[in-house]
Amino acid sequence: LVLSGVATSGIVLSSLREAFDKDYSLTVLSDGCADADEEVHQFLIEKIFPKQAEVITIDEWKMKP
Repeated sequence: LVLSGVATSGIVLSSLREAFDKDYSLTVLSDGCADADEEVHQFLIEKIFPKQAEVITIDEWKMKP
């Protein structure tokens, strides 16, 4: 499952947690997400999401086989 969205601290975080609980293989597109609070966005992308998902850029994702 590949996640992106406008509210990193909202729908992206919620979707990631539920999908992780359901044992999905997860990828978060770091530059495909945004949040009104840039510090919160960076914290989630750098510290929280990597514990449960692969965090990569859109360009990295496009190059995957």
